[in-house]
Amino acid sequence: MSKTFSLYIQFDGNCREAVEFYAKVFESEVQDLMTYGEMPSDPNNPVSDADKENILNSVIPIFGCNVIFCDVPSEMPLTKGDNISPNLRTDDTEEIRRVFAELSQGGEVFIGLGKAFGSELYGMVQDKYGVIWQLSHDGGKLA
Repeated sequence: MSKTFSLYIQFDGNCREAVEFYAKVFESEVQDLMTYGEMPSDPNNPVSDADKENILNSVIPIFGCNVIFCDVPSEMPLTKGDNISPNLRTDDTEEIRRVFAELSQGGEVFIGLGKAFGSELYGMVQDKYGVIWQLSHDGGKLA
């Protein structure tokens, strides 16, 4: 059974610059960099021209933890300081369901558990303490 914990940091269009900076600072390498324009097209969720070159996903291993970086879509607001969330990945779907349900108690579900690009099971929930968690099934497609 595989389980990983990482941090997810979101940016408002300057992710590429930030990733290059952090890779240099932490003497690490950028992995799995993908732009919104490179993801498979989905007629239900088209990518705007403004977002095509923005970063959908990139990973930098920092001190044994994978830190995932992305730009939020241009139509989504971003509040600096609130742009970091824990990300849990496992190949155990029952574990995802259990943790998601417990984190949801007294919290707010932003994205209910379901299929998403890069994950057979993905969800986002803000717990009762205000922490926004992302949980996903580890299908080996994205870090």
